Amino acid sequence: MLMTKTSVEPTMKVYVSVWLGMILIVAIEAALAFAHVSSGVLVTALLVLAFSEAAIALRYFMHLKYEVPLLFWTLIPALLLAFFMMNQFWADSARLNTFRFPIP
Repeated sequence: MLMTKTSVEPTMKVYVSVWLGMILIVAIEAALAFAHVSSGVLVTALLVLAFSEAAIALRYFMHLKYEVPLLFWTLIPALLLAFFMMNQFWADSARLNTFRFPIP
């Protein structure tokens, strides 16, 4: 079964409102950075806001909201797998910086 693109296209009003929403998220991030909160709460809040901002950018500015769901379900698991594999190999690369090979 061949899936086609949906017929709903975004308008300039949608782009401007999404852009203003992303500016609001950045303002909240800046306010949190200057607020006197514990570092654990600050890091958690900033990460949640950054991930939500990235999701908004993916959905609207990269037009994933207007694509068929099959595209989303093929891209996102592949991206998560790539992040997971990078995380597994970063530990080895950090260890190899200090590893000394024996001289025969």
